[in-house]
Amino acid sequence: MNAITDVPGVLVGHHQRLGEGWATGTTVVLVPDGAVGAVDQRGGAPGTRETDLLKPENLVQRVNAVCLSGGSAYGLAAADGVMRWLSERNLGFPVGEQPHEVVPIVPGAVLFDLPRSGWGNRPDAGFGYAACEAATTTVAQGTVGAGSGAVVGSLKGGIGTASERVGEVTVGAIAAVNAAGEAVDFKTGRAFAADHEVDGEFGVRWPDRPGAVPGQRTDLNTTVGVVACDAALSKAEARRLAVSAQDGLARAVRPAHSMFDGDTVYALATGTRELPQQSGSFASAARAGALDALCSAAARVFARAMVHGLLAATAAGGVAAYRDVWPEAFGPS
Repeated sequence: MNAITDVPGVLVGHHQRLGEGWATGTTVVLVPDGAVGAVDQRGGAPGTRETDLLKPENLVQRVNAVCLSGGSAYGLAAADGVMRWLSERNLGFPVGEQPHEVVPIVPGAVLFDLPRSGWGNRPDAGFGYAACEAATTTVAQGTVGAGSGAVVGSLKGGIGTASERVGEVTVGAIAAVNAAGEAVDFKTGRAFAADHEVDGEFGVRWPDRPGAVPGQRTDLNTTVGVVACDAALSKAEARRLAVSAQDGLARAVRPAHSMFDGDTVYALATGTRELPQQSGSFASAARAGALDALCSAAARVFARAMVHGLLAATAAGGVAAYRDVWPEAFGPS
């Protein structure tokens, strides 16, 4: 499906409110069976929770979900609803002998979209719970979930996803595209990461004309997302995946990782496939090579997810979308 849910065991759910003064939402990447988790955070203005526990030296190895939300720091409350949904199903880190004695592990990150919702409307725990209820293997893209109020440079941003196979391993990504930098060359109308396209997946004919910059840019943004694979990785190896995905983000927007962005990418490794290894003195080199191939894929799929989020977005909160500025890109050939 060219989505992060191509990784077995990964589900995605959205919940959002649009219209009547609202343009915000929450996206949950759900791994009911758990996954090794890691994070890479860049930029000068992050809004996150449960990132310290993902450090390789700390106790907890596996997470149950990642919550991505609008609402700036207020939106961190959405993860409380994710925890409630998981706890009702006895899913979490065991802290007692009884099945219900668990603490769900839900890292999360938020993006800045407050102006699109009149500053007072933002996600709460109910958004996170509803997103879990909606979780499935089909991933809606565009102005949904955490991408509902997203803006990328001068244009509407949104949710995008992509995946690829590396041997027997599947690597997928989901991004809420909300960057201070631009994702498009306004001299040509071509997305900066357009060259990452695989088999015509973007479904557009890239224009070759300047576009009028619609309205004013905002310098308060943050792109948040998740890269996942079904390989068996340690927390340290999973973090390398997140680091590489940030490279894909930087290919898709210019500039990236500014003082006004809080760019945060989580990594999930479900662990159902072992990395190919050689025996003897070459074993560690073989594993490192296999991991490096996954990291290269992580950068590509995250960049492609960013383009999908840009192209699938529709205008909301007074911000024009790519399709409004270059409508011919979506027209008949």
